[in-house]
Order: sequence, then structure tokens, then C-alpha cells
Amino acid sequence: MTDPTPPTGIGNVPAQPITLRVGEHGASATGSLFDRIGGAPTFDRLVRRFYEGVQQDDVIWPMYPADDLEGAIWRLSAFLQQYWGGPGTYSEERGHPRLRMRHNPFRITSEARERWLLHMREAVESLGLAPLDEAELWAYLDRAAHAMTNTFD
Repeated sequence: MTDPTPPTGIGNVPAQPITLRVGEHGASATGSLFDRIGGAPTFDRLVRRFYEGVQQDDVIWPMYPADDLEGAIWRLSAFLQQYWGGPGTYSEERGHPRLRMRHNPFRITSEARERWLLHMREAVESLGLAPLDEAELWAYLDRAAHAMTNTFD
């Protein structure tokens, strides 16, 4: 018979996941996702591939600034780079990301969300990332897309 109680650490404190660090309070020994997948060039490739799909999509392309596509590409790439451990350029240039506020003016339905995810999935897969890195990146993108849905018909 197995004990149904969860494992505990010292003094019945729940056990925590282990993070390997380079020093007592140092950075993760495995590095940030930003560094592990190749830094800014990888995020730039991801976002450009994503927008190739978006431009062909009659549902979501109208939500994007066709006259400022390069600006949109920069904003998404810079945001993702910052989120995943890269430079803080996005916040330095634009302030706090405030994703829900910035997306609120757009009618983001479940169909729009699924189309966004389709193009992002294709872009992520095009990178050929290690499986755990791809899973970590995709989990975030999927959660973020669901969080931006603001219209429920």
C-alpha cells in the first residue's frame, strides 16, 4: 500500500521543484529560454514566420496594422524576447506590456484566437526547437492567446 500524502521537505513543508543554479542565489544553470533557443535571431524568425501566415488570414489580418507591419513585428519579437529572458527593450520603449489592455480594442473571438494559434503553431514548429523548449514556449503562447479572448459570441 502506498502513502497517499504528498512528499514533504524539511519540517513538513511541501517539497519544491529543484532549480539548478550557478551559485547560491545565481541564475539558472540551464539558462533562460531566450539563451537556450538562440536569442533575438530565433525570436525574430518566429515572429516573421508567424506574420507570413497572418497576412494570408482573412479573419485576423484586418486586426493588424498593414501600414506598420514592421512595427508590429518588432513589438511582438521584443516582447517575447523580454518575457523569455532577453533584453528589456520592449518595456524601455513601450512601458509595461499590459497585454489585455493593448488587445482590448480588438474583437478577439474564439475563432480569431484559434487562427492566431494556428499561425503561431506553424511558426514555432518551423524553428526546430528541442522538445522541452518548444513545449515551454508553446504552453505560454497558448495561455496568452486564451487570455486575450475578449468576445464570446
